Amino acid sequence: MSILPTGEQFSISCGRYTAVVTEVGATLRSLTSEGSEILWTFAADEPPRGSMGRQLLPWPNRIRDGRYEFGGVSYQLPITEVPRNTALHGLGEGTPWRLVSRTRESVTLSTTYYPQSGWNAVLEARITHTLSDEGLTVRVEAVNQGTTPAPFGYGAHPYIAADLTEARLTLPFSRELRVDDERLLPLSLGTVTPEHDFIEGRTVGETQFDSAFVDPVGGWQITVEAGGRRVEMWADDSVRWAQVFTPPTRDALALEPMTCGPDAFNDGPTHASMQTLAPGEATSCEWGIRVG
Repeated sequence: MSILPTGEQFSISCGRYTAVVTEVGATLRSLTSEGSEILWTFAADEPPRGSMGRQLLPWPNRIRDGRYEFGGVSYQLPITEVPRNTALHGLGEGTPWRLVSRTRESVTLSTTYYPQSGWNAVLEARITHTLSDEGLTVRVEAVNQGTTPAPFGYGAHPYIAADLTEARLTLPFSRELRVDDERLLPLSLGTVTPEHDFIEGRTVGETQFDSAFVDPVGGWQITVEAGGRRVEMWADDSVRWAQVFTPPTRDALALEPMTCGPDAFNDGPTHASMQTLAPGEATSCEWGIRVG
């Protein structure tokens, strides 16, 4: 019997919603409302592409040259984004997660990040996907199970399916991260540029995004309206950042909740957003998607 590229597929449902979470990576592979797919995604017999639905731990986004210093020690991570010479989207790509519990409406998976090249901590992560009549809630819990402090950040990488020529985006964040054009690494934090000012909501059209935003105005919520459907992504107060990305196909929008900014493990404009977990210390956050 052949094994699917993302392992076992865990289906959950409640009311008008269904979702599929995969064994590999605890990836959100599908989310439907009244039978209509909300995500830009991949089939069960396909490998994911473009980080579709990935869980990004123990850091989201990029680390410059894969290098950082923590606790007076220098670390070198494997370079996973070769063209930009960065370590991208955390550890454990392709790693299977353990099933902890499962009901009709909910599934919990866990994994442990052990010491490896560029990483010297023991971090246990647990992710629960739950459906209700209100939509999807994703709860992320991480605990330092080792004997040394650990740097930490979390992000997720779902894409919302939408024709961007007509999609209306509301992006209520007050500050945007300036990055260099070649490597997309942080330069400074400033007010949102006119090009990316979607606080009041407007059509995406030809606007290009590969941009990080911080400090939500009136609560973390991003809205995409297209094809007669309104999709809302939300996050709790421990999630201050969002990365927005437009793929070349322009039939989707990546909306990435993040607890820290790009290159947060290094000194610079995002470093203050990195968490440090002492041995035994835990952290958690929640985000979700609902359809209006």
